[in-house]
Amino acid sequence: MFKKVALLIAAMGLSAASLAQSWPERPVTIVVPFPAGGGTDTFARPLAAQLSKQLGKQILIDNRGGAGGTLGAGIAAKASPDGYTFFIGGAHHAIAPWIYPKLDYHIQKDFIPITVIATPPQVIVVNTQRVPVSDLKSFVEYAKKNPGKVNFASAGNGTSHHLAGELFKIQTKTDLIHIPYRGAGPALQDLVGGQVDMMFDGLGSSASHIKGGRIKALAVASTKRAPGFPDVPTTAEAGVPGYEVSTWYALWAVKGTPPQIVERMAAETQKALASPEIKARWHEAGSEVPQMSQQEFATMLESEIARWGNVVKQANVKLE
Repeated sequence: MFKKVALLIAAMGLSAASLAQSWPERPVTIVVPFPAGGGTDTFARPLAAQLSKQLGKQILIDNRGGAGGTLGAGIAAKASPDGYTFFIGGAHHAIAPWIYPKLDYHIQKDFIPITVIATPPQVIVVNTQRVPVSDLKSFVEYAKKNPGKVNFASAGNGTSHHLAGELFKIQTKTDLIHIPYRGAGPALQDLVGGQVDMMFDGLGSSASHIKGGRIKALAVASTKRAPGFPDVPTTAEAGVPGYEVSTWYALWAVKGTPPQIVERMAAETQKALASPEIKARWHEAGSEVPQMSQQEFATMLESEIARWGNVVKQANVKLE
């Protein structure tokens, strides 16, 4: 009897190992809940390309923008948990529960945390053709002289871009008008095109436009200057001490995904993040390359949800 049980357990262990090794047998989809060109997409695509090389199967990006990233999250949460659908979201999804009272998913209950993939700082960027300023201090002065006339674009209601703007308004006592978009990509297009004045953006999506001189970076909202952008001061250096807004992007599996596949994806993602190709791309986008275990990410997510809840209450943010 005991011998049969032992053989059964051994067979189960072998089966689990086989599942991890044989996966993936076909293309894998990663749902990105924003349009192409935004911060989430900026990091998702290089990571998918690197994972494709490692796994020998194509990793496809499925952009599903709308409702501050919650539409795509809901779609991903309802996907089959067979190991062929994953989700890349970010700080927005720690904010959403406080902004959208009727979400059709639960970020902690419907997903399995894998790891944080990038941690770029928020950057304050302006179109100087619309806002004639040279630095952050002069921007604050300009905004105070023109209350209700300066606008800022965001990736949507309840995103980190939106909350960063609301916090800035509180701290600097300025009156800025929020204009939500369906993602950072479309918002940036209008900022570059001169349809809006400024943004509080994740540096990853703004990086190429800053380097191309199409928009001006006034400061990064972090304690130290960003990798690849040594000439952009921190907000403290630029005259707004204490204003710090970090952002992050992360990978989740759908709840119910076989643990062997989750573990394999976690290991492959860490390997990808350690690759020279990803390190170089992240440096160009002004991001650190994080090293975070599944448990560390889960703990961080819990903390982020609580932190952003306090920010929402402080800023009295409501859906527009």
